[in-house]
Amino acid sequence: MVFSSALIGLREGLEAALVVSILVAFLVKTERRHALRFVWPGVGAAVLLSVGVGAILTYSTAQLSFEHQELLGGSLSIVAVGFVTAMIFWMRKASRHIAAELRGKMEDALKVGPAAVLLLSFLAVGREGLETAVFFYSAVQTAQSDTLQPLVGFVIGIAAAIVLAYLLYRGAVRFNLAKFFTITGVLLVFVAAGVLGYGLHDLQEAGFIPGLTALAFDASSALPETSWYGALLKGIFNYSQQTTVLQAIAWVAYVAIVLPLFLKPARKTKTESAPAAPAAAKE
Repeated sequence: MVFSSALIGLREGLEAALVVSILVAFLVKTERRHALRFVWPGVGAAVLLSVGVGAILTYSTAQLSFEHQELLGGSLSIVAVGFVTAMIFWMRKASRHIAAELRGKMEDALKVGPAAVLLLSFLAVGREGLETAVFFYSAVQTAQSDTLQPLVGFVIGIAAAIVLAYLLYRGAVRFNLAKFFTITGVLLVFVAAGVLGYGLHDLQEAGFIPGLTALAFDASSALPETSWYGALLKGIFNYSQQTTVLQAIAWVAYVAIVLPLFLKPARKTKTESAPAAPAAAKE
């Protein structure tokens, strides 16, 4: 679970950190540093909200019955898959325009006043944070008894994202962010497919969906989850040694539909040239 959690933390953390760096760079370049004191409270509030939501989701369900825990866990896992899917497609489409869009929104917020700057910062980071909170809950449920691995993975991923975004902002490192988001997007498609299968299995255990005993395969002896290679597959792809027919169909269908759509070259308009370099790195 460390790898998949770190991947999500890195991806979500880098998106949020790049948003912050774009806003900060814009204020610094336009010599309006005084507005930075309204940006950081907004960012801090968004982080606290995300941590709070993640903690509530993770630890408040302990009082629920087994069936209700499985129903809630399965439902939120499917919601997390929706977030992942929307996130990877949104970033692929918005990466060319996000810097200009954020600068425009900050310009408008500055005209309105400090409260608007704070709200913009809060909303810009809060969306990524709430997505991460739902992912974290889903990862904890997948890990079942071991909640430490997802936490370690998220902390590693988010810490790496902050360091990387800072280095990009300072100009210390440069790399193709479009390729980075493409590679992580492909990996996240497989992670999301596993989360989808796990969520459906939870709903089956809750009795909400039938088919719990209809197994597509049982690899308990050939590929047990307790082995190092089984644990590796489970940590990356949410592999289950006993996979129901519904889980297998959902996994294959999700990858077969989403992966080709994600890798399909995006259309370019007549006014759109090659993707611009990341604004955070250029500022």
